[in-house]
Formats: sequence, structure tokens, C-alpha cells
Amino acid sequence: MNILIVDDNRDFCGTLADAVSMQGWSPEVCYNPETAMSKLETAHQNVSLMLLDIEFGSESSLTGLDVLEHSIRNYPSIPVIMISGKGTIETAVRATKLGAINFIDKSTLSNDRLVSVLTSAMERITNDRSNDELRKVMEAHGIIGRSTVMMDVADKVLRYGRTGLNVLITGETGTGKKLVAQALHAVSRRSKHPFITVDIPNIPRDLFQSELFGHVKGAFSGAMETKRGLFHQANKGTLFFDEIGDMPMNLQANLLLPLEQRAVRRVGSVETEEVDIRFVSATDRDLVSAMADGRFRDQLYHRLRECEIYIPALRERREDIQLIVEHYLNKHNREMDDHKTISPAAQDYLTDYAWPGNVRELASVLRVALQTLAADQLEITDLHRILSRAPGGGAVTVSASQSAPISQGGQSGHERSRSTTDVDADALSSDLSLKDDLARMDQLKVEKTLEKTNGNVSKAAAILGVSRETLHNKIRKYEIDVNTYRSR
Repeated sequence: MNILIVDDNRDFCGTLADAVSMQGWSPEVCYNPETAMSKLETAHQNVSLMLLDIEFGSESSLTGLDVLEHSIRNYPSIPVIMISGKGTIETAVRATKLGAINFIDKSTLSNDRLVSVLTSAMERITNDRSNDELRKVMEAHGIIGRSTVMMDVADKVLRYGRTGLNVLITGETGTGKKLVAQALHAVSRRSKHPFITVDIPNIPRDLFQSELFGHVKGAFSGAMETKRGLFHQANKGTLFFDEIGDMPMNLQANLLLPLEQRAVRRVGSVETEEVDIRFVSATDRDLVSAMADGRFRDQLYHRLRECEIYIPALRERREDIQLIVEHYLNKHNREMDDHKTISPAAQDYLTDYAWPGNVRELASVLRVALQTLAADQLEITDLHRILSRAPGGGAVTVSASQSAPISQGGQSGHERSRSTTDVDADALSSDLSLKDDLARMDQLKVEKTLEKTNGNVSKAAAILGVSRETLHNKIRKYEIDVNTYRSR
């Protein structure tokens, strides 16, 4: 581990260098900000950690905070610990906001304290490198995120993917459940064999058994030849039940024995055929509640859910939004041979917005906004043009079929579309903060959708792309009386 020490006090640098060396790490010293920035430019890949003073002599026009900001912006993988003999709470807060991982006061620094801080930082570096490997696996499948919750998803993908256990993937619509299913398949021993999707909502009910298990010639009217079902097609690979929560109760029993015995019988046949399949399922439904209400079979749930991966909603990992935005911005510029940028204010707006449709909605909005943008820089007004009622008339519709990759590298067309609910531009006020405006827009979307559904919360939740629980929370938060819409 190479540690870069940046301080104009040569004696103090020597003390730090000795302490670093005694722990088996390699110190390198710079005595002014300019030298440090030059060092970072030429050899940043060799710097594991930087100890950076805040105040430098009058001969330097830069401060340690300048170096910190430059390092975080250009070399974000290098952790920085700030050190100062004139530290204040305000300076420490600013350094932390800029991205420093710790702040040390020279006046209270002991050798034990220094070793403790450095050891903690090195453990963090080791964990970050492990997370880098997880991120590479996820990003290879269009899943963008560095938040703790997404690292947990990535860890589960690797751990569960290498087993033969059946996995249930849960999360709101638009979070990227199919992408996670594909990642599970890709890291499994079955990766060279088929990944077959069972599109539950779109399979005709009268052909359900034929589609899944196949049929023999003459089994029913129209069966002109013997057919292989989806179970046969997925042999040695992965069978993905998409939207398993939408399966009617009367069809669920058909899956119990095939899942248990890994064997199927074609419609019209008396012979049983063995298949070697790993089952992965996904749903945005609350299957526990569905079981309690008698809408989902307990036996099927427990067969499908040997492991579970919950994908958090985008509002639960806002720190990933900037990464996702950058991904789609770069994707647009690369594919369209363009040079669009996003203003800081628009980036803040994207980060603060509720995104009820999750990453799919974010990807769709960006795609429409960037491709219809006349200027070179995306502004808040351009986002309002997509997310709210335009001055000239109707709202722009953004559907799932327009979106690409969680970062939703391409949710398949069969996934349910959702239109962004209209929001009155007049609701925005120059006298209110951005946060207040966003809350008002969110409230208006809920109210308009409840009006559209005559107060039916379940239908409104489906239109908004959120769970009933989430919508009920919003109704309580905004003190909305649902009964007023039901009486209309």
C-alpha cells in the first residue's frame, strides 16, 4: 500500500512517514499542493491513500481543500484523510462534504490514533476493491450502482448464482428484476446453456400447459405436430418466471410437481420426461399477503423461494442516481454521436425526484429528453417538459418499451408500460424550494391518478408503478381523503 503524505511541515511529514513505514506501508511525501497534484496526474494509479494537510504557507496559492476537491473529481478511487493544526468544525464538515473519509487534528494526534485511522482506512480500501469486482459483474449486465444496498444485491447474485437453489427476485416495477435474473444465470454453472423467460401475464390461459410442458401431435384441436415446451427449451439452463405473482390461482398447481421432481409430461402424453433446470422467479407483488388472502399457493411460494433477492427502489438508493444518469448520458452521446451535457441543477432535480417508475422511468425520461433536446445542455425546464404538462398541451407519455437497461439496459417489451401522470406546471412556485416543488408535484400525481381511478388505490398504485403500501404512505403523508374521489 502506497500512502501519499502532503504537508509543508517537514518534521511532521517525517513523523508520519515513520509511522506509515512501521506498519509495512510505503510512504511518499509532497511538501506543497502543486507537487501533490502533479504526482496525482502522473502516478495516481500507484496511490492507495492520501494524508492531506489543509493549510499551506503563503508561497502556495492552493489549499488542501483545493487538492481534495481536485482529487475527488479526477481520482475518486483514492481515499483522502485530512489533517490540520488549525482545524475547525466548519472545515471538517466542508472536507467531509467534499469527500474526505476522515479528519485528524494534529494537536490531538498520537501514534496509536494515527495507526488506528490508517488501519481503518486500509480495511475500507480492501472492501472497496472487493466491491469493485462486484460492480464489474453487475455493470456487465446493465446494473448500475455503488450504494451499500446494491452491493448487497451484487453479493447475493454471486453467492446464490453459484448454487443450484431456486431464487425469488422481489422489488417494485422498473427496478431491474429481469437483469438480476440474467446476471444470476451468467455467473452460474449453467451460463453456457439457455436462459428462457416464461412471460406469465401474456401466456393464454387455455394454452398454459402446452406452452410450458409441450404437447404431442393430436393432443387437442390445432395440435398438428409434437411441440417442445419452455421447460424443454430451458433444459440444463435457467427458466425465469417473470411476474410470477400474476399467475392465476387455478394454474399454480400445474407447477408444483415439475418444480419438485424436475420432470414434465407433455399434454396428451403418458410419458414423463426429466429436465435439468434451475428456476428463478420475479414479482412486484407481495406474495406473503397474497398467500394470506388465498391468492397464491404456499407450496409454490416455498418451492420458488429457496433464496430471495430484494431489489431496492431508486428512492432507496439516491446516491446511485448520478451514476445511472452518467451511464445513459454517455450511452446517448456514444450512440447518437452527440455531445450533450446535464446542468448541475438538472442533476440535482433528477436526484431529488421520487421516480415512482424507478430506473426504467429515469432511463425513459433521459432518453426522450436527450433525443428531443435542441441545446447542448439538459436543464430543469427540459425535464419539466417530459414529466409535467407542457404549456402547449398534453403530457408526453414515457413507456417501458422506450427504456433501455437497473440501470435498465433494456427491460423486455413484455414488461408492463406505465405513463407518467400529468402534473400542473402552475403548481411550481419561485417562492418555494426545489424540495417543496417536488413534493407538490408528487402530491398532484397521486391526486390526479386517484381521480382517474375513482379512488381505487390498487389501480392507482398500478398506474403509478408503486406498491399499495407505498401509495398508502403517500396518501397519509399528503393527508389525501380518498373518499372524496370515490364519491365523484
